[in-house]
Amino acid sequence: MTTDYYEVLGVSRDASTEQIKKAYRKLAMKYHPDVADDPGSADKFKEIGEAYEVLHDPNKRAMYDRGGDPLGSSGGGFGGFGFPGGAGFDFTNLVDAMFGAQTSSRGPRSRTRRGQDALVRLSLTLAEAAFGITKPLRVDTAVICPKCNGAGAEPGTEPMTCQTCHGQGDITQVQRSFLGDIRTTQPCPTCRGYGTVIPHPCGECSGEGRVRSNRTINVKIPAGVSSGNRIHLDSQGEVGPGGGPAGDLYVELAVAPHNIFKREGDNLEVVVKVPMTAAALGTEITLDTLEAERDDLDPSEATVAVAIPAGTQSGTRIAISGRGVPRLRGGGRGELGVTLLVQTPMKLDDEQRELLRKFAELRDEGRPEVAASKHRSGVLGWLKETFS
Repeated sequence: MTTDYYEVLGVSRDASTEQIKKAYRKLAMKYHPDVADDPGSADKFKEIGEAYEVLHDPNKRAMYDRGGDPLGSSGGGFGGFGFPGGAGFDFTNLVDAMFGAQTSSRGPRSRTRRGQDALVRLSLTLAEAAFGITKPLRVDTAVICPKCNGAGAEPGTEPMTCQTCHGQGDITQVQRSFLGDIRTTQPCPTCRGYGTVIPHPCGECSGEGRVRSNRTINVKIPAGVSSGNRIHLDSQGEVGPGGGPAGDLYVELAVAPHNIFKREGDNLEVVVKVPMTAAALGTEITLDTLEAERDDLDPSEATVAVAIPAGTQSGTRIAISGRGVPRLRGGGRGELGVTLLVQTPMKLDDEQRELLRKFAELRDEGRPEVAASKHRSGVLGWLKETFS
């Protein structure tokens, strides 16, 4: 036995079943092939699953602690040194052969196993992500067979003891060598190590104890989530073979871009166009906030008044506290940043042109002298300084 299952899960040898389950879930979420980018994550995930399969089953765990192989796999102890049996030869078999001991049975495998975890993606609007929502999610997963209730056999029938291994789940072969009789144990080929066979498999699930099904679950989205956040739903994944316990479901969120607001952390940013005269004289505007997309609020709460001071320049940002995105962890909300874009008129009639000409004369700006300023930070730096 070369693999230390306790070390794989990172638990002590006296760990409780709950501690083993908790450690498995933590590692499975980290190394799941749909989640991890590491090329070796698939092998690591398989190793974690094998360790959990052994340690969460009291019978398999007890057999493993005694030095047995609860999964019926063949060791590679001395297979590379020309001993009989090749890769299937085990050091335990060698000792048993030398001392005439009988190889103990590994016992039948359980047909019931835990199902795999599942990962699905759910799209949200910016308002749904900001303020939270309970949203239905349709998932395609394995559920317990409604006909046989996970037993795998037709109703009214039961699995029968395997006649090849007589319910042991494995068979022992004896080979003669210069060391004496060498016994090798392997899973029964008839029952595949289960110890029983199903003569009349369920017609609905073909003996699997589970079937594929579409179902709808309601997912509660907390306020303040963002793209990439995941929601963990315990036991909402796939039902395991033999009607085993369901795995967990992970819902990864994707927030769609908004056509007006841009999210920056917990802040919302919006650009508002202001006429040149309004920017020069000063004014107050009423702006629709993101709350305007909610149906459960009074319309008066969906707007905010923004005071624009006289002489406002293009690129000025006005911050309104408490009107951004609610913080996912902790109280309060971010701010709403309103960036003003001053609009210069492009088409003027004769009267408007004459008024502007007189205005320029009053300000002695008929022929303004423009001097270019030097900026060491380059064009990008100049733009940043201009609009900061």
